[in-house]
Amino acid sequence: MAATDSDNKRHHTGEGRGGDCEASMEKLPHHIITHVLHKLDLESLCTAACVSRTFHSAVTHLLSSLSSLDLSGFSLDEESLKHVVSRVQGAKSLTIDCLQVENDSSIFNILHEHIVDLSLLKCSSLSYDILRAIGERCPNLRFFLIEFAGHVLPELFKTKLIEMLQKISLLEALSIKIRGTILDVFDLQSLELFLPKSVKSLKLQPTAEHFSIHWIDKLRGVPWFKLQSLSLVLDIISDNLFITVVNSLPLLVELDLEDRPLTEPSMRLDLTNTGLQCLEVCQHLITLSIVRSRIYYPASFKRVDNLGMFLLSEGCGGLESVKLGGFTKVTEAGFSSILHSCQNLKKFEVLNSSLLSDLAFHDMRGVARSLLELRLLSCRLLTSEAMEELSSFSNLEVLDTSGCRSISDPCLSYISGLTTLRTLNLAEADITDSGLAILGRGDLPIARLCIRGCKRVTDRGIGFLFHGERKICKTLSSLDVGQMPGISDAGIFTISSAAKALTDLCLRYCFHVTDAAMKMLVDRPNHKSCLLQRLDLYNCRSLSDDLIMLLLDKSPFRGLRWLGVGSTLLVNKRGNFSTVCNGRPWLVVCFDGCELGCHDGWQFHKSNGY
Repeated sequence: MAATDSDNKRHHTGEGRGGDCEASMEKLPHHIITHVLHKLDLESLCTAACVSRTFHSAVTHLLSSLSSLDLSGFSLDEESLKHVVSRVQGAKSLTIDCLQVENDSSIFNILHEHIVDLSLLKCSSLSYDILRAIGERCPNLRFFLIEFAGHVLPELFKTKLIEMLQKISLLEALSIKIRGTILDVFDLQSLELFLPKSVKSLKLQPTAEHFSIHWIDKLRGVPWFKLQSLSLVLDIISDNLFITVVNSLPLLVELDLEDRPLTEPSMRLDLTNTGLQCLEVCQHLITLSIVRSRIYYPASFKRVDNLGMFLLSEGCGGLESVKLGGFTKVTEAGFSSILHSCQNLKKFEVLNSSLLSDLAFHDMRGVARSLLELRLLSCRLLTSEAMEELSSFSNLEVLDTSGCRSISDPCLSYISGLTTLRTLNLAEADITDSGLAILGRGDLPIARLCIRGCKRVTDRGIGFLFHGERKICKTLSSLDVGQMPGISDAGIFTISSAAKALTDLCLRYCFHVTDAAMKMLVDRPNHKSCLLQRLDLYNCRSLSDDLIMLLLDKSPFRGLRWLGVGSTLLVNKRGNFSTVCNGRPWLVVCFDGCELGCHDGWQFHKSNGY
C-alpha cells in the first residue's frame, strides 16, 4: 500500500512509534550510550547504528577511534572493504579476510604508516607485489602475517620479501604461509642478512630442511639476532635440524616444526632419540610442537621410541604446551612421562599414535592439574577408560578425541563432570543416543561441539542433548553433526529451536536433511538476536535446487557469511548465486568441499570461492 501524506509526515517529523523511540534515545546520556557500544563487536555496532540518529553518531565516533579492526570473520568484497576501513582510518591493527579481494590495489589503498599489526588472510588473488607495497607504506610495522595461495615463483617471492624487509626495521614477528604448493618456496639462504634486528618470531611454510639448516647455522654468527619463536613446515625433520636449532637459537621459547614427506624418510636423515635429547639445551622452551603430517605420504617417526620421550621430559620439564604427531613407536609410558614431568603443562596434544593406550592415564597422581586443553586425535587404542581420571582436571576447557573410534558412552559419564568444558570434539566416537542423554544431564557450558561421524546417534539423541533448557542451549555456538545418517529434519528442528546461541552449523553428508529443515532454520523461533553465520550443506543430497528461491529473498539467513553447497543440486544454480552475492557482499558461497569458512581449501578456489 502506498504511504499517505500523513504517514510521510510522521516519518520525517519523528512522530509515531519510531519517532517516539528515537526521541527517547536522544534523551539517553552520551556516556551511557558510549559505555554500551564499547562492549559490542563490529557486527553489533553496525546494527546499533541503525537504531537512531544518536546511536549512528555515537557508532561513527567510536569506529573512528578504534585502534584495532578484526575482519577475519567477514569475507568482504573490495567495495565493502573500502567502505568499512575508511571509517576506521586510525586503526593500528588490521586483520582482513582477502578471499574476495581480486587485486593488489584494494589492499594498497588501506596501507598506512600508522599500522603496526597487519594480518592478510586467504590472499587467493594477491601477488607478491603486495610485499613491496607493505614495506613502502607501513614502515612502522611490528607484526605481519600473510597467507598466499599456490604461487610457484620462489625467486620472485624472495626478491619482494627482501625489498619489504629492508624497509621495516621495527618488525618483531613475521609469518608467511603459501598454501596449495609443495615446492620449496622459501629458499632461506642469505635471508639472515636482511632480517631486521628486532625480529623475535618467525613462521614460514613451506621450506626445505637443507635451506633451513643453512641459514639457521649462519645465525650463530649474528650476535644481535635473538629469535624466541620459530615455526617451519618442511619436507623432513632430522637430527641435524634439531642440532642446528639448539646451537644457534638457545633463547627459543617456542619451537613448532611440521614435516610433510613425499616418501618414506631414509634412516640416515630421519629424527631419532638423539635429536630430541638436544632440546635440553633450550632452557627457556615452554611451547613445543613436532608433527609428521600424512598429507602426502603415511610416514611416521620410526626412529623415536620411549627413550626419546624420557630424555625430552627430563630435559624440558618447563614445557607448558606439547604437541606430538606421528610418533608411532612411542607407547603410553613415553607419553605419560611428559604428563608427569611437565608440572606447568596447560596444553597436551597427541596425533596419530598407534600405541597410546588407556594406561597412559591410569595413574594421574603427581600429574599437574593445570591442564586446560587435551587433544588425543586418531589414537585407536584409547577407550572410555582413558577418560576416567578427567574429573580431576578441574580447569579443563578443551577435550578433543576425534578419530578415537573406541570412545563410547561411558566416556560421557566422565565428561559430564567437567564443569569448565567449552569445546568438545567426539568425531567418529562409538557413542549412542543414551550417551548424549548423559552429556545433556551434565549441564555443561559447551560452546563448540563436534559429533561428526557418530553413526549411532539419531534425532532422538539430539533431543536428549537439548532436553530441559540446559546450559548448552544458551552457550552452544558451533555444532557439527556431519556424516550422521541418523540425522533428519526432526533433529534439525530440535537444534533450530533449542540452540539459542548457534552461529555455525555443519550438516555435510546428512543425506536425510531436506528443504523443510532449511525453512526451519530460517524461521528459528525466538532466536532473531543470534543469526546463523556459517552453514555447511556439502553433499546433502536430499536438498533441491528450489532452495535458491529462499536465498534470493534478502530476509532469510540475513546474517549468513558463508554457505557451503558443494555436491548438492544447488550447484546447478551457480548463476543465480551471483545475484544472491551481489545483494549480500559479505557472503561467500563455496561450491567446493571446504570446511566451515574455507579455513582449509580456499587456496584451490578458482574464483574467490564462489
